[in-house]
Amino acid sequence: MVKVTHFSPVSSFGGLNIIHRELENLGVGNHLNDSLPVMPSQSKYDWKDLFYSLLSIYYSGGDCIEDLSTVLGNRFGYSPLFKLCSPDTLLKRMKELSVEDFICRTSRGSVEHQYNYNERILDANIKMLKHIKAFNGNENVLDYDNTIIFTEKADSKMTYKRDYGYQPGVCFLNEKQVLFIENRNGNSDAKSFQVDTLRRMFDRLQHHGINRIDRFRADAASHQYEVIQLLSQKVKYFYIGARNSYVEKYFSKITNWKATVDSQNEPIWVGDITITPFEKHYLSGQNVPSYRLLVKKKLRPDAQGNLFTGDACDYKSVITNDLDSSIENGLAFYYRRGVAERQFDVLKNDMGWNNLPFSVLAQNTVFLYLTAMVKNLYDKILEVISSRYKLIKPNLRMKRLVFLLISIPGKWIKKSRQWYLRLYGSLPLRE
Repeated sequence: MVKVTHFSPVSSFGGLNIIHRELENLGVGNHLNDSLPVMPSQSKYDWKDLFYSLLSIYYSGGDCIEDLSTVLGNRFGYSPLFKLCSPDTLLKRMKELSVEDFICRTSRGSVEHQYNYNERILDANIKMLKHIKAFNGNENVLDYDNTIIFTEKADSKMTYKRDYGYQPGVCFLNEKQVLFIENRNGNSDAKSFQVDTLRRMFDRLQHHGINRIDRFRADAASHQYEVIQLLSQKVKYFYIGARNSYVEKYFSKITNWKATVDSQNEPIWVGDITITPFEKHYLSGQNVPSYRLLVKKKLRPDAQGNLFTGDACDYKSVITNDLDSSIENGLAFYYRRGVAERQFDVLKNDMGWNNLPFSVLAQNTVFLYLTAMVKNLYDKILEVISSRYKLIKPNLRMKRLVFLLISIPGKWIKKSRQWYLRLYGSLPLRE
């Protein structure tokens, strides 16, 4: 006969409590309760409980809201720091943060563009970034891009990749933190009404006292007269991918070609030229601003000649108002956009963007913002705990963090009227 002795439950995710403790040290819970709408007095959970519950899903390796009950509900145990809520409670409160969509049509088009701009939760995100001092670096660099989230929700529309989904516009701060999200339906291309999107973002930054934007990067969807006019007023330097159809007439006029190699050690040539684009938008006698066109060319593998340039090369170019940087440095800085673009992979695979919980665009915008805030705090928390524990590196992906820290069993015990976290595993400290 086997004798079974029952002890107080041990959490399978004891290391998750270390994350919650760091959130408390950062004051995240109090900040959220102050930034988001006041909860009813009879509410069992506050915004801190709801946000910590959402964060715990993805920090424990989950990928959908239902993991709150199927995984964490039975294995997380008790925590004196917050109350774990149910999936239904979390979804209900997230719905309450949603706002109405707005519909736009282009002047010469009949297609309806459906956007969702949630100013209330944008303000909460900006306040959070200010709270963790994300704007306090040597310079503030913004990267704007659109991504496709494939989904067959009730209101999702066909994207240019011939599948249903949404196409949110996202702006990253310093290649890591998500600063701004405007959700768009799948049929809305990146260039449509982009100047209005960016103007709303810059207006909210200015509202929060953030006036110093040193550099801004975006792809060729931003190569528009209105966008470049706006950026000239709002940022110190901008770097925009140029559309070849707009600027290929300048390629043959470049005389200062310089031979070098790219990141894969293949030969390329780089050069620049001063141009005055969008001249037709200015009245006669108006001062037309000049910009710098940074160009790189590379031999085509099929050796097919180019009618406009007279050589067998592929051309890529960047339009900028940075007149001081070298050609190599200017191009290298622009192509660091890839670092920010890789954050979409983290958001989709580690933070649940591939598993949207709601059926409508407006409510999914709230989810995108809250999980983006989870991601922003992930970078900050890694920065803190990597300086304390040997095995934790500041660039760990979520799966690796779960293996090294989160999955260490543990439980809270109370001694002398104080709570202590007991972990049943090895977590060596740095000397």
